[in-house]
Amino acid sequence: MKKYFAEMIGTMVLVLMGCGSAVFSGGIAQTVGAGTGTLGVALAFGLAVVAMAYTIGNISGCHINPAITLGMWLSRRIGSRDAMFYMLFQVVGAILGSLILAILVATGGHDGPTMTGSNTFDSGETWQAFIAETAFTFIFVLVVLGATDEKKGAGNLAGLAIGLTLVLIHIVCIPITGTSVNPARSIGPALFDGGQAVAQLWLFIVAPMLGAGISAGVWRVLKSN
Repeated sequence: MKKYFAEMIGTMVLVLMGCGSAVFSGGIAQTVGAGTGTLGVALAFGLAVVAMAYTIGNISGCHINPAITLGMWLSRRIGSRDAMFYMLFQVVGAILGSLILAILVATGGHDGPTMTGSNTFDSGETWQAFIAETAFTFIFVLVVLGATDEKKGAGNLAGLAIGLTLVLIHIVCIPITGTSVNPARSIGPALFDGGQAVAQLWLFIVAPMLGAGISAGVWRVLKSN
């Protein structure tokens, strides 16, 4: 139970810090060429992962992302029961993080485009969004699988490698979808923002899970002798 609780807390922190930076940054997180605004949001997500990796990594492995859990399950690094509960508690953690953001917004001023930093994409750009979320999740989960591999991994530097990769992905993908690569991160905010975020939520669940599945297969080939 401790590791499930750790996943919940870790995902809550990720959403609170990452999405919080987007909510309170005046909307610049979703503007192409926003410079330090985009970079700031990217760093917030990446640094949240680094912080949690070195906080709960020895307890749960710090997945804090259903796509990572799926990649780990397909790679046989986690059992089916644990994988199911990891995903459940990750979603709960994302909802808690979004709830805190919603309360912060309701009790004070902000200039953000949404209440909790939900993911959306422009009308007519469904395929672009789907390809982006699939491709960037593939890259992200592949790095996670490689960096945490017992024999070929990065050891104590894994958390830093994973966090920096998430920063890089956000820099490129923020203008397209706001960057999810994490179904839980999208589910929590969407439940509070509603509207377009809920209508488009399917893509931010299906595409990251597809990307994770592909990365598990590719890593299996790369690590084979």
